[in-house]
Amino acid sequence: MHISSQRLRRLACAGALLPLGIRTTPIGAQQPASTTPPTLAAPTPLRIPAITERTLPNGLRVAIVEQHDVPVVDMVLVVRRGAEADPPGRSGLATLTASLLSEGAGSRDAVALADHIGFLAIRLNASAGLEQSTVSLHSTRATLDSGLALMADMVLRPRLSDADITRLRSVRVTSLLQESDRGPSMADRAFAALAYGPDHPYGRMPSGTREDVERITANDVRSFWRTWYRPNNATLIIAGDLTVPEALAKATAAFGSWSRGTLPAIRSVTAPAASPTTITLIDKPRAAQSSFRIGGIGVARNTPDYYALQVMNTALGGSFTSRLNQNLRETKGYTYGASSGFAMRREAGPFTARAEVVAAKTDSALLEFLHELTAIRTPMPAAELTKTKTYLQLSYAERFETSGDLAREIAALVPVGIPLSSLRQYQSRMAAVTRRDVQRVAQRHLNPASLVIVIAGDTTSLAPALRALNVAPVTARDARGRPIITP
Repeated sequence: MHISSQRLRRLACAGALLPLGIRTTPIGAQQPASTTPPTLAAPTPLRIPAITERTLPNGLRVAIVEQHDVPVVDMVLVVRRGAEADPPGRSGLATLTASLLSEGAGSRDAVALADHIGFLAIRLNASAGLEQSTVSLHSTRATLDSGLALMADMVLRPRLSDADITRLRSVRVTSLLQESDRGPSMADRAFAALAYGPDHPYGRMPSGTREDVERITANDVRSFWRTWYRPNNATLIIAGDLTVPEALAKATAAFGSWSRGTLPAIRSVTAPAASPTTITLIDKPRAAQSSFRIGGIGVARNTPDYYALQVMNTALGGSFTSRLNQNLRETKGYTYGASSGFAMRREAGPFTARAEVVAAKTDSALLEFLHELTAIRTPMPAAELTKTKTYLQLSYAERFETSGDLAREIAALVPVGIPLSSLRQYQSRMAAVTRRDVQRVAQRHLNPASLVIVIAGDTTSLAPALRALNVAPVTARDARGRPIITP
């Protein structure tokens, strides 16, 4: 059955349902091709609302952003210590402490707290990373006072009961045992240890090791909370349907009684110097895929090269159309996805290129990784530079769609000590990046002759092929990057 396009438009305007199998073009007519990508529009300036900063008498820093479009409020409390403050032999303590904040607070146990959160229809979560612990609240304005009271209970009055600590510690140990047999997790853990050494905070996973978590006691958890969860070690970000005076009043009511504390210094460990490229195999017998982690020590977040590195890495492995992904996924078909990135922290975090590759193509994939890491050090074509910068400028707005997005963007700057006003500079600073800047930072921060290459997979089948490449020495280590001692 065929209906002319003119009649089809009349039927559509009348709200008529079209019969099944209807064609809107003549039989045999050529369908238009859709092989030409759309042209990117020119970036337009992004207007980020003003950020008002205040400090309460107890030392709590408060950052407030008014957004009155919808009656919701997001709050993020950032405590400026995380897994980097774990004592020796107690890795995993910061993340375990944060997870326990949701297991009962004030007069409510875990079940009662969860029930009340559900009744209010709010989101209230706690978590920790390497350099910070966070408690976040999302609420309508109508339920904000009740939600904020729960948030304050979690931060100031967590129950931290022996039974909850024992239960969550057991859950964590089980999770770590499961991770120990997963190729991606094995590669992540070994790469961190080999890049930084096991004594450096960045050389350990925030979740800890099984042995360390099993040693954590209730007193350890309570001591970590008492030491670091202090107002003079925290920043409260408030974004949403509140005026600045209203936000300050609510922050003071909830956290004004929070007592300051003396903040001890944490142990400082120097990261190791770069060394010649090595290939380390982590054995996962009969693995169908090989987990690649390639890189080394990168840069701190306060680097003056930040914007040029964003452009360089986006072209290399930071987007779907990046060189790594187009090569290893689209052209070669070795993986579902390949990527790269700089984890920029208070100190120099790692640069990592990664992919999960079909095992039979492990040696070929390694050559392609090295090819792209070398090629990015040469001048970038002008068209690629323009496309990458435009992509970054246009996609920046996606990071500020909601009050929660804005609060999280601000929260990410707190642990690394970056001025909050830098959010307004992103697009203009990105526009100023040149080809020479991109080549300079690539040559400065990516050295193919000094890479940590970790591959988790079937060592027996992979080792001969990788040695035959003669790219770098090939060694075998365990999943924590430790030498394998044979009897």
